[in-house]
Amino acid sequence: MPASLVVWFLSALLIVGVLTQSWWEPRLAARGVHVRRWPWRWWLVGYPETALRIWTTWRRLAHLNGLSVSTAPDRRLLGRDLVVQGQALRPKAPRLSWPTPSRNGVVLRVFLHPGQTPAPYFAAASAMEHAWRVYGVRVTSPRRGQVVIHVTARDPLTGDAPSARTPAPALLSVDVGRIEDGEPWVIDLRRVPHWLITGATQSGKSSLLAALVRGLASQPVGLVGIDCKGGMELGLFGPRLSALAIDRVSAVSLLSGVVEEIQARMRRCREMGKRSVWELPDEQRPMPLVVIVDELAELYLTDGSRQSKDEAEQCGTLLLRVAQLGAALGVHLVVAGQRVGSDIGPRVTALRAQLGGRVAHRAHDEASAEMTLGDINPDAVVTAQNITEDEQGVAVVATGGRWVRARSHLVSATDATEVARISAPPNPLLTTLNSAVPEKGGDAA
Repeated sequence: MPASLVVWFLSALLIVGVLTQSWWEPRLAARGVHVRRWPWRWWLVGYPETALRIWTTWRRLAHLNGLSVSTAPDRRLLGRDLVVQGQALRPKAPRLSWPTPSRNGVVLRVFLHPGQTPAPYFAAASAMEHAWRVYGVRVTSPRRGQVVIHVTARDPLTGDAPSARTPAPALLSVDVGRIEDGEPWVIDLRRVPHWLITGATQSGKSSLLAALVRGLASQPVGLVGIDCKGGMELGLFGPRLSALAIDRVSAVSLLSGVVEEIQARMRRCREMGKRSVWELPDEQRPMPLVVIVDELAELYLTDGSRQSKDEAEQCGTLLLRVAQLGAALGVHLVVAGQRVGSDIGPRVTALRAQLGGRVAHRAHDEASAEMTLGDINPDAVVTAQNITEDEQGVAVVATGGRWVRARSHLVSATDATEVARISAPPNPLLTTLNSAVPEKGGDAA
């Protein structure tokens, strides 16, 4: 399609959208009809305007940011000297696909010239944001010779989350927030059994844990908490938890009980000739168990004494066993902390390798983001570093090499207390875990 026809088509669509908006919106508002401005305005006005701006600025944008290549001029050899004749060098911009609309932006595909690499496009992402007047631009290269540009027209992670939410349809699947394209952010423990959540203080780790516990509280799932900050965070859900450890001594006992539960499930699967608890009949399948650890570093830090070192060593060993053996046996691990490097204690690196789901909130240094996301995608590390203090709850979520920006729902202390009060009681078969927790360190439901 010629460029002139594209411009005329987008201009006509833009005019129709503006006229439609100015005609219908006041009349619907006068009748008391609530108008959700963004979704339909995006399709009628926002998308044509953004696509038109991209098409009209692409050539100049590519030239100014080093994305174009110059065509070779005509050359003639006169005598011993090389004389260049003909037309001047003409920069040629890479071929751009049609902007494909999405719920919250557009997706572009760029076909690179021979010899080009994606690196200049990564560097030009900020220039694209300003030229196209959009919220964000993310550049990826899924295959050789192509670059995909994801344009986000507005930030879907701003604003308050609705108070009423649709419950997750599947067991161990929880809607904990929204991702950058406006879709629900769902953590599915059946698909990704273990998760690692990192971030600085007041970055949103505890809010994400609270949203996860709230979503699991109404499901037939056993919940076990380890909160070495005296139970200040997970203690709000105390009546719903099968067991809660509030210091390292009780955490060792609790994790020992979890490992014993795992071994019991292994024996049951072996007797039934099954490789997973999910292959057992429904009436014989044990209830899923989710172990939630807040402030991981508190389990590893020592004061130099022999007893303290032994306790830290036990915690590291037990957590690693839970992560290695629990996935097929319905035991899942969610770990949160500010840092997950080997500097906080032994076996942390091995534990991190077992946690396939990664969530990185705002960090104070590059090393913290690198520990969480560096082995998955280097671009995700850069994005996590750009999260500001004003974006509380915003994080980079990475699983299986893919990553997105997301924001968790805010759960207040009142909401947490109410959820714990009205939720179903935990699995009675898990009450044996309470006997493993010293009275000062746990609270049975």
